[in-house]
Amino acid sequence: MCVPHDVQPTDLADPQPNPDSGKPPASSSSPASSPSPCPEPAAPSSEKPSAADEPATDEPAKPEPEVTPEADPEVAEKEAAPEAVEAEAVAPVTADAGDDTKTPGRVRRFLDKPWVSRGLTVFAAVVVLGALLYPNVLRRLTLGSFARIPIEAAVLILVLVLLPRRPRIAVGSIAGVALGWLLIQKSLDMGWFKTLARPFDVVLDWELFDDTYSFIRDSYGQLGAYAAAGGVVFGGLAAIALMVWAILRVADVMARHRRRAALTATGIASVWMLTLALGVQLVPGVPVAARTTATYAWDRAWQAKNGIANEAAFAGEVSQDPFGDTPPDQLLSALKGKDVVFAFVESYGRNAVESPEFVEGTGTVLAEGDAKLKQAGFGARSGWLTSPTFGGNSWLAHSTLLSGLWINNQSRYRNLTASDRLTVTSGFKKAGWDTVSVMPGATRAWPEGKFYGYNRVWDSRNLGYQGPKFSWAQMPDQYTLKKFTELEYAKPGRDNLFVEIPLISSHTPWAPIPSFFPDWNQVGDGSIYREIADMGEQKADVWASTESVRTEYGRSIQYTLTTLIDWVQKYGNDDLVLVYLGDHQPSSVVSGDNASHDVPITLVAKDPKVLEKIDSWGWADGLKPQATTPVWQMNQFRDKFLTAYGPGEH
Repeated sequence: MCVPHDVQPTDLADPQPNPDSGKPPASSSSPASSPSPCPEPAAPSSEKPSAADEPATDEPAKPEPEVTPEADPEVAEKEAAPEAVEAEAVAPVTADAGDDTKTPGRVRRFLDKPWVSRGLTVFAAVVVLGALLYPNVLRRLTLGSFARIPIEAAVLILVLVLLPRRPRIAVGSIAGVALGWLLIQKSLDMGWFKTLARPFDVVLDWELFDDTYSFIRDSYGQLGAYAAAGGVVFGGLAAIALMVWAILRVADVMARHRRRAALTATGIASVWMLTLALGVQLVPGVPVAARTTATYAWDRAWQAKNGIANEAAFAGEVSQDPFGDTPPDQLLSALKGKDVVFAFVESYGRNAVESPEFVEGTGTVLAEGDAKLKQAGFGARSGWLTSPTFGGNSWLAHSTLLSGLWINNQSRYRNLTASDRLTVTSGFKKAGWDTVSVMPGATRAWPEGKFYGYNRVWDSRNLGYQGPKFSWAQMPDQYTLKKFTELEYAKPGRDNLFVEIPLISSHTPWAPIPSFFPDWNQVGDGSIYREIADMGEQKADVWASTESVRTEYGRSIQYTLTTLIDWVQKYGNDDLVLVYLGDHQPSSVVSGDNASHDVPITLVAKDPKVLEKIDSWGWADGLKPQATTPVWQMNQFRDKFLTAYGPGEH
């Protein structure tokens, strides 16, 4: 359709009658008034329109200024391109003759309101300040930690205010990502300190997320594991996005007020230096002059550098083995003819033996157990070992004890299991013992068993258990020991055994806890535990308070120790040598924030000559070590054990 050049979009609609004209509007359907389909454009004219062509008004008509292509570039452009003018005139018709200018959306109009905009800027500044002062230990997450002056704020303001727009956006985005990552790592530190009593290692700890996911799935179900994984991923991305937005918003405001921003940065730096020099503290032990983020970033970078260097040195430690070339007939010769069982009691730490709230329950079980074993002809010696881990990662303690190396992270564990290092297990195998592992908590293949030197591995898939899970624990310890007795220990005509058994009923979250059956025949295939699991304390109830968690932890330790001691009394033969120990302390919710890494270790035997071999160790008599009993690093045990029960010193 052709449209005259001087027609505007509104001219295409029916004209409205002028109440002052006294004339009815011309009908748009009248043939006489209809324009020709393609009228020729009228020649430009400088004449004024006649009065008959002008709408009648109460005021005298004012002459319109003459517009020529030379005077108005826009007119010249339209004259040069009539097709563009036609498209411009027609396009609004397809848009219902509306305005082609976009109106801001409701959300944008709301955000552009002055009070909302100022509020968002204040919020962004608070976010950046909070991130700079955010601690990495949960107990420091108090108002006092945020009543401080971060020197990093002054540096960040000065850097951003001096940059042009594009470099400012780039540097601000990088700073936001970095600060967001530090926020994530500090949050991970909080969790690591609470469970493992150490900070998160950015180089070595990523592999632990797989085990954490498996633990959550086994304890709280697949939905809980998905929720936790989703929370970690989306929470981390949200933290980084929030920090980038906050820094860029604050930087944009500073760029519009450079002088004020520079004065603000100078003021922050001046007050920071003054409070640092005077040692000002609003909260005892918390200086007002803070350099939390810079110091933390430096420490984490140094930690990563040291971690990489230590991993490089670990290869040399693995190869230096004083027992690696010992002939088989000289390994463990003092234990010939004995059945040796190493049992790890989950989360059995020094806290369970010495803490006032546990000493009565655990102390009673150990005292009564000691009397029972002595009556059955067994003697015992007990000491302390310092575990390489805390609150979890039990396999690090197992590998440390059995290899004689300090295995305190997953990288070292992986490198160890890829080597040919002599372990206590492979030493017994080399000397002629039949080596067996009973792993009630394992739900899949365990290739590391080949490295340790086990001939057979029994796990949750082939132990025949028909009862319910007890939270993370696949089966109760009493069932595990009973099944081990049936499958291996009581089998006639067998060879001497070396066995490793992790006992897992005392594994977090300590709810529900199985009941001990004095008559071991009641255990059966485990079906009897169904009602016990249903009626026991549930996780949600136990973890509602710290006091409940500690109570149930104490009960779980008492259950496992009662079960193990009763098994020795009922089934232990004259040739039994039992070494049982804790793998690590329980998490800090039970043991507290300043607990040691020490765990008890006890050696039980009926043959007095076995106990005489370790008289020089200085261990306490009985099932409970004393406060004055020597403490060894857990990696020292292998060499001391192989030396004590071998032909001589190495």
